[in-house]
Amino acid sequence: MGPFFRIGFDWMDAPELVVPARPDAIRIEGAVFDGTGTPVPDAVIEIFQADPAGRFPPDTEPGWSGFGRSLTDDEGRYHFVTLKPGPVGSGTAPHLDVSVFARGLLQRLVTRCYFGDEPEANAGDPVLRSIGAAATTLVAMPTEGCYRFDVHLQGDKETAFFAW
Repeated sequence: MGPFFRIGFDWMDAPELVVPARPDAIRIEGAVFDGTGTPVPDAVIEIFQADPAGRFPPDTEPGWSGFGRSLTDDEGRYHFVTLKPGPVGSGTAPHLDVSVFARGLLQRLVTRCYFGDEPEANAGDPVLRSIGAAATTLVAMPTEGCYRFDVHLQGDKETAFFAW
């Protein structure tokens, strides 16, 4: 697939689920790295998420799709502007469902992005509890004005991915 991601998806880049000026908007940014730690400049990251009340379309505010797509730049960086999701069901911590498409992959990789400023909710989340130490790879840490969530496709820092 390689460089064809850019050609096929460039017109579909939609990283802003809400306008950045919205008072409750959050920014999530990160980069995609291969097994050697080299940035992947032609990956696609997609997210699907609940709204702040933990609801999915069509039971949300008008215009909320809960879906976004961001293409990585030459340094492997991507970003989203969205709303922080609410918990979906009891015991589930707020999270984004994340799909990763990149060169060398025949199928998408599926993971989740949780929020580092939700330690109590994260501690009780059944998915995070079930994967042990790998859970740290799914937590976006709050930094200056955003949450940082890097995706490592392989190697010592490999992100936990799920079978689907």
